[in-house]
Amino acid sequence: MNTAGTIDRPVTHDPQKQAPMKPSTYEPAGSATPDVTTSGATDSRQNRTREMQLIPEAMARAHMRERLHEAERERQAVRLVAARRMQRRAERASRRARRALAMAVMQ
Repeated sequence: MNTAGTIDRPVTHDPQKQAPMKPSTYEPAGSATPDVTTSGATDSRQNRTREMQLIPEAMARAHMRERLHEAERERQAVRLVAARRMQRRAERASRRARRALAMAVMQ
């Protein structure tokens, strides 16, 4: 079974056993991109470092941290609104008590 692999599904995952990358046939001679050798292909394949593999996890962590901060700010805003509402209610109760006391003193 001599089927060639694809980029997404290589025949082998061992960079040493993979075929070297060939220069493009439709690229003009003396192009700005140098010819790719076996060592270049090996290096590029092995360039998938642990950090690169952890990027989605780090992004998810940063996203969750931002969402937690956002939720905390929202809770703080809700608490502030509730505190202002209670303050207004207390001020109204205080005015009613003063008025009631003044009425009692006047009679």
